[in-house]
Amino acid sequence: MKGFFMCALLAGPFYFSQYSKDSLRERELQEITFTKRTPVTKEIISVDKRLGYKNLGQDLPILLKNEVATVSTSDAGNGVGYTGFRIRGIANTSMNVMLNGVPYNDSESQGTFFVDVPDLTSSASQLVIQRGVGSSSNGVSAFGASVNILTKDPSLTPYAQADISFGSFNTRKFSAEVGSGLFANKKMSAFARISKIDSDGYIQRGKSDLLSYMFTLQYAYENTKLKLMAFGGKERTYQSWKGIDEATLARDRTYNYSGAIYDSNFENIVAFHPDEVDNYKQNHFHLYLSHKFNDIWKLESTAHYTFGKGYYENYKQDSKLTKYNLQPRIINGAAVTRTDLIRRKWLDNDFYGIVNNLFGNFGDTQLHIGLVANQYYGRHFGEVSGVQITDIKDYEYYRNRSVKNEVAAFAKAIHKMGAWELFGDLQGRKINYDAKIVRPGADEGFNHKSEWTFFNPKAGVSYRWTAGNAYASVAIAHREPSREELIANESTLSEKLTDTEIGFEHSLTEKFNLGANVYYMKYKNQLVYSGVISEIGEFIRMNVPDSYRAGLEFMLRYKPSPYINFTANAAFSQNKIKELQVGSKDTFIIKKDMYISYSPTSILNLRIEVLPVEHLSLGIQNQYISKQYLDNTMTDKLSLPAYIVSDFNATYDFKIRKTQIKISALVNNMFNEMYVNNGYVYGDSPYFFPQAGRNFMLGTSLRF
Repeated sequence: MKGFFMCALLAGPFYFSQYSKDSLRERELQEITFTKRTPVTKEIISVDKRLGYKNLGQDLPILLKNEVATVSTSDAGNGVGYTGFRIRGIANTSMNVMLNGVPYNDSESQGTFFVDVPDLTSSASQLVIQRGVGSSSNGVSAFGASVNILTKDPSLTPYAQADISFGSFNTRKFSAEVGSGLFANKKMSAFARISKIDSDGYIQRGKSDLLSYMFTLQYAYENTKLKLMAFGGKERTYQSWKGIDEATLARDRTYNYSGAIYDSNFENIVAFHPDEVDNYKQNHFHLYLSHKFNDIWKLESTAHYTFGKGYYENYKQDSKLTKYNLQPRIINGAAVTRTDLIRRKWLDNDFYGIVNNLFGNFGDTQLHIGLVANQYYGRHFGEVSGVQITDIKDYEYYRNRSVKNEVAAFAKAIHKMGAWELFGDLQGRKINYDAKIVRPGADEGFNHKSEWTFFNPKAGVSYRWTAGNAYASVAIAHREPSREELIANESTLSEKLTDTEIGFEHSLTEKFNLGANVYYMKYKNQLVYSGVISEIGEFIRMNVPDSYRAGLEFMLRYKPSPYINFTANAAFSQNKIKELQVGSKDTFIIKKDMYISYSPTSILNLRIEVLPVEHLSLGIQNQYISKQYLDNTMTDKLSLPAYIVSDFNATYDFKIRKTQIKISALVNNMFNEMYVNNGYVYGDSPYFFPQAGRNFMLGTSLRF
């Protein structure tokens, strides 16, 4: 099967096109042009304009924290290293995240690990966020949002750029980028970037050592365009996955239990393992082809390959040798059955496929047909080395492998009738998952085969007028469970979502823009977070038969003068499980209308920006997040309190001869709020991930 997929890649057309524009300007893919007209709740973000002022080293999920209905989290507390985000209470494991239309979600865990591609924001041009199900795209179905990250094109003119920033917790970023401009008879262009980010983290030993790169080579001639892109990164982060309990939170917010080594009685911590780290590298290769056949048909195709390999390491104290498939040792005439070990759990995986998009323009009717075929091949294995027993060295004690195949197709159409536009969207997905234990050990992995076939129809209507538009849509989506959910419970069911969205956008004047939408997301067998995490910090989910998410979202932009700008958004929601079984199988009770975990009822953002003098911009960003529960029992003890966080930024840009210079300052949490935005439940006790108090970043950018 693997060979079949590789042959399909070699035989197919490869490339994903864009209009030929300078990298300093917006590019617009055909798919984005189509998406703009679809009657779904969406937002297209210019990265440089919206996020550029705070892109000083923090990960993309943190930079998105002030977007509509969004909550961002950071294990290390300062936005560098392992980070995540939730939209409408849905974590990134239930979102569809793409890079230039190529699926980025890990095929097995379905998570998105931006720590593996550090400083991706510096190479991004636009972000397309569709809340709810949205329209059909490539990869897993969106159960809260889809996010398509579009990288910028090579510049038409040569340039060189350097970005340097530093700040609290010894955080440092250096990024260098060069662009060739047009060459080879003005048919080719290229750019390359390399970034290095380091941070000690707010949490003790929460260090991050991150390296990333991106290279793009583009060829364009008449109606055909070809582009090769290689990008990726390497990360080494000290684990801060465990959080802290309530007593420790009150005593020392920065404490980190990871890597703790105890005395012989397991009463006192005597040291910390220096290499309790996550160490992983990931390389992506995309080859894009675009060809315009005539005024009606245009093809955009992408061949992609991702290679990832790495491990996380733990100090395992006084462990049974038999747990790791090791026999007792005879030392000094005595049988040794327990010892201290260094354990490494490895993941070595390949992901490859082809994504095809065919666009048809028939005047009043626009057509978009998509076909995708992907395969994931993953190898999971573990190694142990003895601390006192040195003859145990890199012993492989388990191995299993996973293969996941997906073939999907969709057809979308927009038909214009005067001011009205009708939208239809049909998608089919076929998924096969095969997991196999190769070397048994330590209850790792499982033998499992599953097959899912999903049909996802969508329909909508929009009405356009000079100053805005209104829309309504209904969409159905299905989603398969992840590897972790199947390991926890092999009978875990796939999810179904019916999403209804109604909204409008309107410009009252040139200075005042307003948008609003309401939604009702009805779930069958929704996988909600139970509040429990795995040993690597992954949140475990469970099916609930009937649940829903309903809400109202507002967006406002007001610019009363050229020197002041207000932007605000608000999200109010109810997120409930209709009936929940609480307790053991023998002694359980049924509770009704329980709030879904990690789903705040209110999220408010307000940004005020002033330009007191030419080239100087000052801004204050405020965010309010209401109370969140850590599980689904609505227990006050197992919750996160509401909080308000305010950030300040200042940007000054000027030019000296041919050098463009920008100086940026960012004060996060300027009022030193002691808040927590993430946590979990262990037993019946809450554990928390505290976030940093007041901290700053300073940076400068030079473009030649």
